[in-house]
Order: sequence, then C-alpha cells, then structure tokens
Amino acid sequence: MTPKPTTLKYFLLSLFLSLPLLLLFLFLFKPTPQNLTTTTTTNLLKIRPGYTSYESYIQRQLNKTLNPKLRKIWTTRDWDRKIQVFSTFFHLLKKEGFLSNSSKALCIGARVGQEVEALRRVGVEDSVGIDLVPYPPLVVKGDFHHQPFDDATFDFEFSNVFDHALYPEKFVGEIERTLRPGGLCVLHVALDKRADKYSANDLYSVEPLVKLFKESELVRVRKVDGFGLDTEVVFRKKREVIRRS
Repeated sequence: MTPKPTTLKYFLLSLFLSLPLLLLFLFLFKPTPQNLTTTTTTNLLKIRPGYTSYESYIQRQLNKTLNPKLRKIWTTRDWDRKIQVFSTFFHLLKKEGFLSNSSKALCIGARVGQEVEALRRVGVEDSVGIDLVPYPPLVVKGDFHHQPFDDATFDFEFSNVFDHALYPEKFVGEIERTLRPGGLCVLHVALDKRADKYSANDLYSVEPLVKLFKESELVRVRKVDGFGLDTEVVFRKKREVIRRS
C-alpha cells in the first residue's frame, strides 16, 4: 500500500526534527576507548603512545643504550665532562646534608656510570648503578621497573631518566621499596621542554611526582642545568609508613 502524501510528509518532518537529538545522545554517551599504557596519564604527566608490548618498549630503550656511536661518546668525549657536572651536584647535596660519605647510593638508569664515578670521587664509595646493559664495575644489569635489590637497601637514590619510565608508578614504587626509612631520592627531570625521542613519558609539573611518591615527603624543588634537564626534585622516605597493598 502506498502511503498517503500527508502521512509521508509528517513522517519525514518528525525524522528531521529528531535527528539533532539523536546526534546529541551519541555525542554525550560515546564510550571512551581504553589503553593499558595510558592508565597513569594526566594533563601533567603523559605516557607516550606507540608501545605494543613491554618487550617493544625494552627493545627501544636497548636501541639507544647499545648504540655503538653513543657508547663511544659516553665513554670518551662525554666521560670527564659529565663526571665533573655530576660531582658538582653531589658535592652540593653533601654540603646540604642530603648525602654523606657513609651513604649507600644507587644511580638508576646509569648507562656507563658517570654519576656513579662522580659519587665515588666525592667520597661516597659505596655506590652502584643499574641499567638494562651492565658496565662493570660501575653499573650492574637491572630494570628500574623491577629493581634487583632487597627492600630498604639504599640511603640515597639518584636518577635523571624518569622520562624513560613507561610505568612511572612502578618506577617510583621500586625507589620507595629499596630506600631505607629516612632515605633520600633525587630526581632530575625536564619540565620546561620535551624530552628526547626515546622517552616514554612527558612531565609538565612536579605535582604528579608528589602524588606518585606515596611513602615520601617532598623536601625541595630547584632549577638545575643537567644535560637538558631543568629541575631537581628531592624526596625523603618517611620513617614510618604503611606499606602499599
């Protein structure tokens, strides 16, 4: 049966009038896609996309660490220069009472160990670094998402590779696990500029770091000039803490 012209006219009119409401409903109730690698992302700490698995992330980090040209630069042209700069940082931390000759120290993501050598030269002899690729005797093999050390091992931990952490909460959790109560963690981070192409996250404020350090208190924030990193953040692990579940 062919619809009457009047009936068809009202049907088309009602469809036209209801279309904007339908579009509004779809916009308001559109489901949000889930991405496992961005669960910690905020406006101030953003995890970079593109890693299909943890293995692909590790391989990308190894591509930089094992690059023969970079390793030659790190162990020759950059060696003394970086040791001098790190020594200046650590000497100031000793002067301010954050570090002492008796401290047991760890450098996280230490590559070939310039910061470890700097600690030893300023008198902190019980110092070691970890990296995906070891560099004996200064650096042992280790993943900073899963540190190969017992709980409460170190008095002091230093890192300038927070931007390379795919899981910042695990990076910080391992620091707090291996720090002794009252121990210090010093991070050098970039807030005012985008980190390098191998970075896994971008940090735009100290605020996300404060939230990640659940068992520590913020001690100090200051500007530094550390090989492209512009901010030093110091945390002290609380002497009495409730362990994470």
